[in-house]
Amino acid sequence: MPFTLDGKTALVTGAGRGIGREIASQLAAEGAAVMVNDLDADVVAETQSLLVAAGGKAKAMPGDLTDPAFPQTLVDATIEAFGSIDIIVNNAGYTWDNVIQKMSDEQFQAMLDIHLVAPFRILRAASGWIRETAKREIAEGRRTMRKVVNITSISGTDGNAGQAAYASAKAGVIGLTKTLAKEWGRYNVNVNAVGFGLIETRLIQPITDQPATIEVKGRKIPVGVQQKTLEAVKAMCPLGRFGSPKEAAGAVLFFCSPLSDYVSGEVLIVSGGAHF
Repeated sequence: MPFTLDGKTALVTGAGRGIGREIASQLAAEGAAVMVNDLDADVVAETQSLLVAAGGKAKAMPGDLTDPAFPQTLVDATIEAFGSIDIIVNNAGYTWDNVIQKMSDEQFQAMLDIHLVAPFRILRAASGWIRETAKREIAEGRRTMRKVVNITSISGTDGNAGQAAYASAKAGVIGLTKTLAKEWGRYNVNVNAVGFGLIETRLIQPITDQPATIEVKGRKIPVGVQQKTLEAVKAMCPLGRFGSPKEAAGAVLFFCSPLSDYVSGEVLIVSGGAHF
């Protein structure tokens, strides 16, 4: 069944690299105008350039989603740039792992802030425009479906050793998703979540003698997974491999499309059949 997203506006967070960039690319390819956000100004500008070069409509707004004021600024900028906000993909995030006895309050709170508090603030910021617009459309006898896709993880559904903070935040995302599906159904909004297994991004690169890091607010945070862990997880996966960003984004695209107009409050696991 073919579909188009022409006339729709999407906001995608964490769109500078990997899965987020691929989500933005697929939405733009289907005709949506896309506001892309990332903490890193250079990479999100690159995403914008790639989307425009491919014939899409895109603007970039870098910024820190954990700044309490920024989500409202981002939502307002999206509406100002494109005139609406029809699709919200809360994708931004990173991992900062440790076993619980070694985990600091800072680590735990950082994971909650980016994976759970930031999506909550973005959705709260968008709620006024969405509710008022939907009420007007309903009064005019029109039904316009809008979409929210929150990104969770099999860490959030199954738990994972060393990820008490990340797993807690991603589990919280599921509760937020299911609650908002009930609150916003009356406004013709589908609210769903996609839970990823191991997808080939920089966050799961094998750890070497010189571990890779990402920089968040001036702090260098190690990323990657032990090679033996990667091999063990791959062996547990019925498909026998990790997923690609393109495959991960395809599940998100489904929830952003008219194909999911009667699907809400659901969690779609994209893990190749693997569970921790």
